[in-house]
Amino acid sequence: MSRFERLPSRATANAGAPWLRASAACALAAQLAFAPFSTAVPFGANTDKPVAKDTPANDAVLKAMQVELTRANTDLTKTDQPPYYLSYTVYDQDFTVLVGSYGSLLQDFAAHRRQADVTMRVGSDTLDNTHGQSRPSGVTSGSLPLGDDQDALQRTLWELTDREYKRAVPALLNVRTNNAVRAEEEDKSPDFSKESPTTHIGKAGAPPAFDHTAWSAEIKRLSAEFRKYPEVYFGSVILQVQDSNARMVSSEGSAVVTPSASTRLVMEAQTRANDGMELLRVETFQAPSADGLPSEKELYAKIDKMAVDLKALRDAPVAEPYDGPALLSGRAAAVFFHEVLGHRLEGHRQKDEEEGQTFTKKIGQEVLPTFLSVSDDPTIKEIGGVKLAGTYAFDNEGTPSQRVDVIKDGVLKSFLMSRMPIKDFAQSNGHGRNQPGLMPTGRQGNLIVTSTQKVPEDQMRQKLIDEVKKQGKPYGLYFDDIQGGFTLTQRSLPQAFQVLPVIVYKVYADGRPDELVRGVDIVGTPLAALTRIITTGDQQHVFNGVCGAESGSVPVSAVAPAMLFSEMEVQKRQHAHERQPILSPPGAPDSAAPDAQSKSAKPEVQQ
Repeated sequence: MSRFERLPSRATANAGAPWLRASAACALAAQLAFAPFSTAVPFGANTDKPVAKDTPANDAVLKAMQVELTRANTDLTKTDQPPYYLSYTVYDQDFTVLVGSYGSLLQDFAAHRRQADVTMRVGSDTLDNTHGQSRPSGVTSGSLPLGDDQDALQRTLWELTDREYKRAVPALLNVRTNNAVRAEEEDKSPDFSKESPTTHIGKAGAPPAFDHTAWSAEIKRLSAEFRKYPEVYFGSVILQVQDSNARMVSSEGSAVVTPSASTRLVMEAQTRANDGMELLRVETFQAPSADGLPSEKELYAKIDKMAVDLKALRDAPVAEPYDGPALLSGRAAAVFFHEVLGHRLEGHRQKDEEEGQTFTKKIGQEVLPTFLSVSDDPTIKEIGGVKLAGTYAFDNEGTPSQRVDVIKDGVLKSFLMSRMPIKDFAQSNGHGRNQPGLMPTGRQGNLIVTSTQKVPEDQMRQKLIDEVKKQGKPYGLYFDDIQGGFTLTQRSLPQAFQVLPVIVYKVYADGRPDELVRGVDIVGTPLAALTRIITTGDQQHVFNGVCGAESGSVPVSAVAPAMLFSEMEVQKRQHAHERQPILSPPGAPDSAAPDAQSKSAKPEVQQ
C-alpha cells in the first residue's frame, strides 16, 4: 500500500495532512526529516575500470569511496560467490529545524549527519540475491564518520561491505532454492538491467544564506497568530532547511555527485467538533532556500484562513455516504491521479506476482478518456511559478532522469522504470528512487496530467450543476482541498483507493447556497473511477508532498486541472469520539470555552 500526504506531525506526506500511495501504503506529506535524495549507481563486468577520472581532488569522502570500492571489488572476486555489482552511496545532510507554537519555539536544532548505503548483487543480472521478496538483501546501511579522515571512512565502508556480503550470499542460495521448488514465474525478465556508466560531479555552491535569528523570530510571530483563535486547540509552524550532497560510485565505473538544497515551511492547525471528530488544516510551502518562501504578510493571511476554515468545519454537518456527480479541484485531482493511477504505473508492480497488476497487460490499450494524457517528468523544476518537490537530475541508481509519457491520448504507452526490468521494458528511464537504507524501485517524481477537453475553470461549477440535473440528483459534491490519500495495490487486498478531502461542499441543483460538510472520504476502484471523467478545467494545479512506499519516503509532486466526474463514491470517515477541551484556553474569554460548562453534565450525542 502507499500513502501520499503533506504533514510533518503525521507519518505521511505533503502540504495538507495525509499521504499519496504505493503498494501497501504511500504517503504524501511534509515530514520532519526530509526524504533525502540519493544517487546510487550500477556495477559492471570490467572490474579494472577506474570509477571516475575527474574526481575533485579535495573531496576526501569521494576518494575514500572510490579507493575502498576498488579494493573490495578486487578482493571479493576471489571468493566463491563474487558480486557482479557493488556500489557505495553516501548522503551528507546539514539541516536546521525550527518548530514554533503559540509564540514560542518548541524545537530549535541543527545537525550534520552522514549515512552510507552499500548495495551488492551476487549471482548474475539474470538471477541474483535481490530476486522477488529477497530484494532487501541487496543493501546494508550505516552511519559514516564525519569529517575527511580517509582511513576512518574506508574502515567503516569496509565493515559495511563485509556485513552486506555475508547477507547477500545466503540470500542468493535461498533465491535459487525457492526458484527450484516453485512454479515458473510469468515474467522471466532479469533482475538487473545493463546501463551505461554515468559520471556527473555536481559542484556544490555556498550554502544558501539563512538568518537563523531572523527566522526564529518569524516562526514565533507566525505561531503566535493562533492565539487569536480559541477554537484552534493546536497550532504549529515548522521550518525545515536542508543542504545535502549525495555521492555515488559503482563497480560499473559510475560516479555521481549531486548537491541539493531545500526549504519547507509547514503550518498546521487542529480542532475538534462536538462529536469528537478531529479536524485539520495544513499549508505547506517549498523553495530552494528560505528567501523563496512567501512573505510574512502572506503567511499571516494563510493562518487566518486556516482558522476560519476550522471554525466553519466545527459547525458543519457530517456528510452522508453518496454516489453521484463530483467536481475535484486541481489539487484534489492531482492527489487522485497520484493514488489511483500513478502507483499502478510503477514498473516493479508489473513484475511482482503479489501485486494486482492492474495495467500490466494493457500497453497499447485505452485506459483513460482520450482527452487525457499523463507524463512523469522529474526534469521540470516548476509549473505556474510553483516549485515542484519531485524534481531531480539523477535517480538513486545513477540514471539520468527523463520525461516518460506513460499515457498518451488515453492510451497506455509505458511504465516508470528503475533498473528492475519487466517484460518488454528492459531499461531504466530514470525513476529508480529510494530513501537511504532501502532498495530503489520505480517511483513517481512529477506526475503531470494534461487535457485537450477543457473549459474555463470558473465554469466548472456550472458544469457540475448541469450534470446533477441531468442525473436527477439533489446535489453534487465539490472537493476544494485535500490532505492526501492512499491506495492498495497488492492482490491479497481489495484493489481500492481512498482520498482524504478537507474542504467539501454540497452543490445543490435548485440554487440553494453551497453547504460545507465534513467527515467524508473518496473511495473506489481504479478501473471504474478513471472512466468517469467528463471534462477538465483549463488551469494546472500543484500538490507537493512526500510519498511513502516500499522504497521509503521520497518527495513528489502531482499536477492536474480541476476535473468533473459523472460518478464519485464517498463514505463516512472513521473518527475519534474524544470530547473537546474541558477548559477554556489561557487568556480566552469565558464565552470562548468549548461548551464544557453547559454540556458537562450531559452525555454528548455521538455520530
